Amino acid sequence: MFIEKIKSQGLAHMSYFIGDKGQAAVIDPRRDIDVYSKLAEKNNLEITHIFETHRNEDYVIGSQQLHHFTGAQIYHGGQLEFEYGNGVNEGDVFEFGDVMLKILSTPGHTFESISIALYDKSFSTDDAVGVFTGDALFIGDVGRTDFFPDRAQEVAGLLYESIHQKLLTLGDQCIIYPAHGAGSVCGSGMASREFSTIGYERRNNPSLQKNKEDFIQQKINEHHYQPPYFRKMEYLNQSGDVPILCHLPTPKPLSANEFAREMESGLQVLDLRNPEAISGATIPGSLSIPVNMLPAFAGFFLSYDKPIGLVADETDEVQDAVRHLVRLGYDNIRCYLNGGLHKWETSGKDYNTIPAVHVKELIGKIENNDQFTLLDVRSIDEFESGHLPGAQHIYVGELPKFIGQVDSSKPVVTFCGSGQRAAIAASYLKQNGFPDVSNCLGSMSACKAVGCPIA
Repeated sequence: MFIEKIKSQGLAHMSYFIGDKGQAAVIDPRRDIDVYSKLAEKNNLEITHIFETHRNEDYVIGSQQLHHFTGAQIYHGGQLEFEYGNGVNEGDVFEFGDVMLKILSTPGHTFESISIALYDKSFSTDDAVGVFTGDALFIGDVGRTDFFPDRAQEVAGLLYESIHQKLLTLGDQCIIYPAHGAGSVCGSGMASREFSTIGYERRNNPSLQKNKEDFIQQKINEHHYQPPYFRKMEYLNQSGDVPILCHLPTPKPLSANEFAREMESGLQVLDLRNPEAISGATIPGSLSIPVNMLPAFAGFFLSYDKPIGLVADETDEVQDAVRHLVRLGYDNIRCYLNGGLHKWETSGKDYNTIPAVHVKELIGKIENNDQFTLLDVRSIDEFESGHLPGAQHIYVGELPKFIGQVDSSKPVVTFCGSGQRAAIAASYLKQNGFPDVSNCLGSMSACKAVGCPIA
């Protein structure tokens, strides 16, 4: 018997492969399923079970894809009407080899959320070896409960009961296997380590030290952002209306002239380069999101209705971007600029610049009362913990919604924690016709290094 954790970088999503005596189960698979197929082949196993701990909001579940190629049955919580697979309920048991998986109903994050307790029958069917907790219990945190704002108190209470009446009763020896780790949008206080037990979390997880009333109040007071693409994910993951991919999309390499013609036909251009490169030159109308930040921010800005063209320094970045985008349901990745931005420049085509502003220069602008907008695009929690005087706050992901609140007649300097989110914001402003936009590279991290006036 073995368990393999598969982590999807960027999303901080974790799926699991459990194998024993010729059979295997996959829990919360991602859409690019090659990793599970390779594990099954390597260990001479047949994938027979696929479990979903809940209807995911932040990525396209790979269950349909895996079912198509393996024939394995799909199982998910019976409290939501899925258009595919099989509903399960509290106490349902699944067995293969010495593996016994027992379903626990653990609502709160969503109403149909389940956890799956793992038993080794060759030793004990009373003491769970581990539990796959989905988005109910994380390492150092618990799941968010903001998807039902009109029932906020109810769902927070359900999560408290799920944790205390179901998960903690499995015993201190029980290993926790959550669906997400640090960096996920599904929680804000997760530990950087990815291993723990029920006993350790019982004693050290801050959310588990509260009584029910305080727990509920904490969850109600939390602030989480919901990207527009969450609604798309919810639809796809409930309906199962997801195209089956025989392989990942293969975008075509295009010359600068060919790329420009595609842009005239509605291509949305995604620049994957780092903020420092963006400061030099960008294609007019393009959106900058560094490749490592695609999972967190692409869903705030990209349309599902238009093809995507990529600009990158290396073809490896193109491949990474394709994998990230497919996990979010963006399949129409048509092309990339062959030779990168250098080829665009040498073709004589126009390009934009987004100048870099050093933090010392920014401090000088503030002290001299220069007429400009300092746009802080960090989260509200970051902003309220300390910001530069006079800064206007709009979270980067909500800029499409509130761009009308930014004065385009004045120069704008974007600002965040390090300059990466600020680069996204700066490119979006430029894309929408702001004539004078710059980015404070280093941003708050640089401020802490050199000393800034903090409000």
